[in-house]
Amino acid sequence: MLSGKHAATLRAVFADPVRANIAWRDIEALLVALGAEVSEGHGSRVRFALGGVRAVFHRPHPEKETDPGAVRSVRRFLSEAGVVR
Repeated sequence: MLSGKHAATLRAVFADPVRANIAWRDIEALLVALGAEVSEGHGSRVRFALGGVRAVFHRPHPEKETDPGAVRSVRRFLSEAGVVR
């Protein structure tokens, strides 16, 4: 069961048009709440594994918000892992 904050982040990730104002920490917290395994990569890279699907993302810096391209990638990762809105 997701918290209200995690559910709101999930809705934001799947919103159309793709949003560019989702804080990366909220996306990362959502993935952890969904049961994703997290491992740190080199630099700003972070790896996630969920439902047999793996993905590598870059934490945005210096800004805190995730750009639309990264939101699309997170959306694809969640879809492939079987997560629906």
